[in-house]
Amino acid sequence: MQNEPDTKRSSSSGELAILEAAEVLFAQKGFDAVSMSAIAKLANTSKPNIYHHFKNKNDLYLAVMQGAVRRSSALLDTLEREPGTFKQHLTAFAAGQLNNILKHERSTQLMLRETLSEGSRYGQEITKLAMGEVYSRLVAMIRQGQQENEFRKEIDPYLAAFMIVSANMFFFQAAPIMHSIPEVDFIDDANVYSKGVMDVLINGMFQKGDGK
Repeated sequence: MQNEPDTKRSSSSGELAILEAAEVLFAQKGFDAVSMSAIAKLANTSKPNIYHHFKNKNDLYLAVMQGAVRRSSALLDTLEREPGTFKQHLTAFAAGQLNNILKHERSTQLMLRETLSEGSRYGQEITKLAMGEVYSRLVAMIRQGQQENEFRKEIDPYLAAFMIVSANMFFFQAAPIMHSIPEVDFIDDANVYSKGVMDVLINGMFQKGDGK
């Protein structure tokens, strides 16, 4: 397994240009069809400068993938500093992550392609990145909510975290199909969708007072 780029590092303008160019080309052509020369040309830089920032094409590819992870991690950083209930923080995370997914379509498509493609050489690394720090922190947030009696203790925090992330990915993938379904009024507003999903997930479908 390749050494993973540091998700916390700051990026120079030149490095950001390389990452953006690489994301565009990887999304268009796939990993194998993209050369470092093509990335350098699109980024308006040189191949030696790319290798100054990234050891090789594998390192650059994983760095592109980590963009989505960094955005989710930064979102959790912000929420953990802000006051509010765990319900409010989870709801805000779900909405923020979905907006990031929709805003950065190329990196989302790349991550989905690698994690869902059978035999992907990077699937395990990317899954570890996506399901590692961010997923663990989301699970920890739910567990803390259980400890403070805000959430039911019998709920599996891993399942709850998985459902939040999965609902966002489903919206991204299914949006074109959902437009053809009559009376679906949330498809054009991601915030309405996210709020509704979290309402069902957190509050359930039973009427208040139902003993079941």
